Amino acid sequence: MNKTVKILWWVIALLVMLNLTIIGTILIRNRENSSDNIAIILDETRQTPLTGRYFRQTLGFNDAQMNVFRDAHRTFQYRANDLIYGMDSLKNEIFAELNKQTPDTLRLNNLSEQVGNHHAELKKITNVFYLQLKTVCDSTQCEQLQQAFLPLFRDGNITPGRGYQWNDSIGSGQEKRHRYNYRGERE
Repeated sequence: MNKTVKILWWVIALLVMLNLTIIGTILIRNRENSSDNIAIILDETRQTPLTGRYFRQTLGFNDAQMNVFRDAHRTFQYRANDLIYGMDSLKNEIFAELNKQTPDTLRLNNLSEQVGNHHAELKKITNVFYLQLKTVCDSTQCEQLQQAFLPLFRDGNITPGRGYQWNDSIGSGQEKRHRYNYRGERE
C-alpha cells in the first residue's frame, strides 16, 4: 500500500505541474495577443494620436512648443469636431433621403455638396494646424510630425495598380498623369 500511495502522489504532482504549465502558457499567450490586438486596431483604424501627450513624448516638444501646440490644437479641435459632427448629420440625412419611397435628387445633390464643403473646410483647418506645428519643429520633429499626420491625408483604401502608388495620381513615370500620357492621349 505504501508503494501505491507514492505512485499516486507522483501522479498528482505531475498533474499539478502540467496544470500550472498550461495556465502559465495561457496567461503568457493572452498577454502577447492583447498587445498584438492593440497594434492591429491602431493600424486598421488609422487613428492618429494628436494629443499633447503624444507630441511631448514622441516628438519631444519643449514647453514653448507645447504652448504653440495647445493654442493651435484648441482652435483646430473645436472646429474639426464641429465639422465632423456636421458631416455625420448630413450623411444621415442623405441616407434617410435615399431610403424614401421617392427620393428628392435635388436635395440629395445639395446635401452631398454640403458634405463636400465641410470636408474641404476640415482639410483647410488641418493644413493650418499642421503648418502651425511645423513652424516650431526641428528637422527630426518634422519627420515625426509627417508620420503623425500621414493617416489624415491617406485613406489606405485606394489600391495601387499599373505602377501607381498609394494616393499617387502621377504613377511611376513622372511624365505621365493618370491613365494618359504627357500629350493627353489614352495609353
